[in-house]
Amino acid sequence: MHKQTYPHGHRIPMLMVVEPQDIEFLVKESEVLTGQAGRIFVIAGADWLSYRVLWSQAGFKVERLDDKGQVLHTQHHLPWEFVEHSVIEALQAGQLFTPSVRPRG
Repeated sequence: MHKQTYPHGHRIPMLMVVEPQDIEFLVKESEVLTGQAGRIFVIAGADWLSYRVLWSQAGFKVERLDDKGQVLHTQHHLPWEFVEHSVIEALQAGQLFTPSVRPRG
């Protein structure tokens, strides 16, 4: 499913996302544990791009975030459209991470 790691010296534990179907689970897990809508995903690379992904029965809402967490733009995707998003491309390249929301220990 996913494994915890500290990519490139980050102090916050990050989970490497390895399967597309994990995204829905991880979003729901975050919403239950934090009470906040969606979950942050980070594409590991030169720019470390951040996205907030929200899931609903109708599909996915993907918000591109700046370095302060502000929304730069929003896209809505049906489930079969989401598989072509750069978040999924990063997952397939082994570059998609999400901060752990579970308490350590």
